[in-house]
Amino acid sequence: MVPVNYLAVLISAILAMGLGYLWYGKLFRKGWEELMGWTPERVAELQAKAKANGMAVQYGIQALGALLMAFVLAHAIIFAGAYLTLPGISAGLITGLMSWLGFVAPVSLGMVLWDGKPWKLWVINSGYYLVSLLLMGLILGWWS
Repeated sequence: MVPVNYLAVLISAILAMGLGYLWYGKLFRKGWEELMGWTPERVAELQAKAKANGMAVQYGIQALGALLMAFVLAHAIIFAGAYLTLPGISAGLITGLMSWLGFVAPVSLGMVLWDGKPWKLWVINSGYYLVSLLLMGLILGWWS
């Protein structure tokens, strides 16, 4: 069985959620909403809908997604560390970067290529996942 540090997985998921709060709240909120084409009225409408549908449930589902990503990344770091014969933090950062480069970046290009969204929006959205995967890789690699 693969030795996964479940506390590190949990902490990584929590930090990814916190990063999302900062990224889409404090750092890039205004530009992100504008690039999404949202007016203040649309933002208010979406917030009201989220509250009516149970915002806690939505955050819970997102947290489960972050937990799953951290869990899978933990396994990838263990295998990559053995394959590359690198110590924990280096394996974690390289695995986080390669996961973003191989999976997130190409898949998320569809928003620009097919949905007609601007490249700046792609940079904000995929940038969050890059930083998130690097942060998770750092924590998971450090505690492996």
